[in-house]
Amino acid sequence: MHLHSIFELILSIDSDKFPKIFDQVYNTFECVDENQYADYALASKGITVLYQDNQYKKKIKMIVNPFRLLDSDSPDPDKLIRKLEKRIRVYFNSKYQLDDFELSGMTITTDIDVRSSERVSDYMKVLQRIGKVKGFSPSRDNWLDDDTGICYYGNSNDIAFKLYDLEALHGEEPSDDFFNIEQPEDYGGLLRAEVRLMKPKAIRGYTKKSSISKQIADLHDDRQKIFLETFLRIVPFGDFYKKGKAEEIIRVKVGDATIRRRMLRLVELIPDKKSLLLAQKAMNYRRIDKVMKAFFDIEVAPITISKRHDIRKLDNLYNYL
Repeated sequence: MHLHSIFELILSIDSDKFPKIFDQVYNTFECVDENQYADYALASKGITVLYQDNQYKKKIKMIVNPFRLLDSDSPDPDKLIRKLEKRIRVYFNSKYQLDDFELSGMTITTDIDVRSSERVSDYMKVLQRIGKVKGFSPSRDNWLDDDTGICYYGNSNDIAFKLYDLEALHGEEPSDDFFNIEQPEDYGGLLRAEVRLMKPKAIRGYTKKSSISKQIADLHDDRQKIFLETFLRIVPFGDFYKKGKAEEIIRVKVGDATIRRRMLRLVELIPDKKSLLLAQKAMNYRRIDKVMKAFFDIEVAPITISKRHDIRKLDNLYNYL
């Protein structure tokens, strides 16, 4: 699994200092939003600088792509820190350095190749049936609709998750320019998954280090763990089947009568409740984790394919990671 990690660094600036810094890039910036300007002078090196000129809060945000910064598929954390420190020092004429910034966010992305645009659409139709899951709720995104992707936001952890049809969204979402994510030559058949740590609180959930350089090194090394922890909480593990076929497999493969009955009940409830979490709560069973593990063990997803959906089976999405 090839994961891209993107870091967001932020620096709050006094009102009297901000114009002096901003004037240095006046001829190269581009207005990208109300009171927000982007300097793409270092974009080819993996860094985009955003200037947020709000009335009460003036900030500089740096979006850093380690893979492009070091021109490597597997950047070494020590080299990453040294190169980033140098770029920041040169860009700000030694007025600011890496330690002046705060690590405010991290985005981890991967492209999942399911082989065809039709198959991408099939997965989207099934994944829309997940609804609420423990710790996350479905969220709205201006760039996604029901046909192109799903979006979740953590109820208390400031972590966002998106999974979408890359071909359908190609050229629509402006964040690609900010993040400098390498784009594939052929978008067909690709699902893009994103796990985003949105605030410093989320960062602190994955590293106890206090210095920004050590935080970046920790998170870069642990990006697979961070990604999969969220992905597993939202996307069910296992093959997707029609409801009748899923029930048949459960009856054949699950020997424990109590667990088998609970599994069948969950499969029955999810379409009615339109939510995995609400179906789990409706069961009122303290050992729901044991039921979910049983689904994992037989590699059958509790989310089933709609009657109106003209396919019989979708392979376990984890097979493509």
